[in-house]
Amino acid sequence: MGSKGKYPEMMRYDDLEPSHEVRYVGSRWWALFWITLAELLAMSVWFSASAVMGALTRQWNLSEAAATWLTASVQLGFVGGALISATLGLADRFRPRMLMGWGSMGAAITTVALLGLSHGGWGPFVLRAMTGACLAVVYPVAVQWVTRWFPRHRGLAVGILIGGLTIGSALPHLLSGVPLLQHWQDVLSGSACLAIVSWSLVLWVVPEYPGSFHPPKFRWDRVGAVLRDQPVMWANLGYWGHMWELYAMWTWLPAFFLASWVSHFKGIALNGIVGGMSFAAIGLAGFAGALVGGWAADRWGRTLATIGAMGVSGAMALIIGATRQSPWLTILVAMVWGGSVVADSAQFSAAVTELSPAELQGSALTLQMAVGFLITIGSIDLVGVLQPIMGWSHVLMVLALGPAIGIWAMTRLRQRPESIKLANGRR
Repeated sequence: MGSKGKYPEMMRYDDLEPSHEVRYVGSRWWALFWITLAELLAMSVWFSASAVMGALTRQWNLSEAAATWLTASVQLGFVGGALISATLGLADRFRPRMLMGWGSMGAAITTVALLGLSHGGWGPFVLRAMTGACLAVVYPVAVQWVTRWFPRHRGLAVGILIGGLTIGSALPHLLSGVPLLQHWQDVLSGSACLAIVSWSLVLWVVPEYPGSFHPPKFRWDRVGAVLRDQPVMWANLGYWGHMWELYAMWTWLPAFFLASWVSHFKGIALNGIVGGMSFAAIGLAGFAGALVGGWAADRWGRTLATIGAMGVSGAMALIIGATRQSPWLTILVAMVWGGSVVADSAQFSAAVTELSPAELQGSALTLQMAVGFLITIGSIDLVGVLQPIMGWSHVLMVLALGPAIGIWAMTRLRQRPESIKLANGRR
């Protein structure tokens, strides 16, 4: 949809008087819905290979280490794509819908291309890295797009968007449990088709933002200034602790379910059970957690919301291994973990935008995200290395280290006078 006729004034939300802002309220929530849906569908390719890793391991004769790196390749590609995009200033050169739309299409193409690799080799790792690079202009652009629409209630709006990302990331697990999609090729094809639908929604359905769009710029020569900005770095450290836990939990929870329930569900096909519960714990509980976290941050402050969420998620990481002999208790703990582990996700980037000077915001956000996703590679690989040694009863405890560091960082941030800038003074 074009902007002429629908938004004739072409004003920024930031510049609107309250009486004029009401005119756009319906449009901005409608835009949030479509952007979130498009992101949800595009992000379904992220864990598409992980959801059928057992079949891919047999098909491509992968070792356990190689299988772990197949998942980590997406993270590595995402970091590389984000840095290249930020360095080249693609957000300044192209409209958000073009970046997000064609990023979704690129992710779909690189996912479908996996179907042609019958013998594995280096091809799957390269294609998964390319998928991550394409998604690097989907998720960050979606966040920037939404924050332009929502100068107020930003915590809730970005929380809803993160909830969409969470459901999208969990969708392949649901697809893998559908009786009609029992082959790994079907799951990958299904995820790719969803990403193509995302492409069409972004290009032709999402309404234009009624004003100019100037995303914060990244500059390598400003990274040093970011590193010296203590309030920003406390927020970054909180995010990095959060990321240590998040993607490793998303990656390994289905494997934990499978290992724990084999003896309890003898004679029953576990693919459907594990896929359905993984989707529920990661996607549905995560979506609810993201909404509650965004609402709580706007109401009580970013530091309190993040400290509370990390306290709960860290506790679940410590105790879930002890539930292996009780499937229903495992499900309960996993649902709480899935909701709390993502409840704080949107608040760290929001905190950086509130704490950073305007000229440093782009560099601060890029540094936060790049280091955060690199950290996920370490935690994903570490669980894979330690699991044969520690067993499923204890290995997921190592993920609680991230929330512990995050709580410490956000407590230190809350004690600083600059924290008054957070969430309109709610810290």
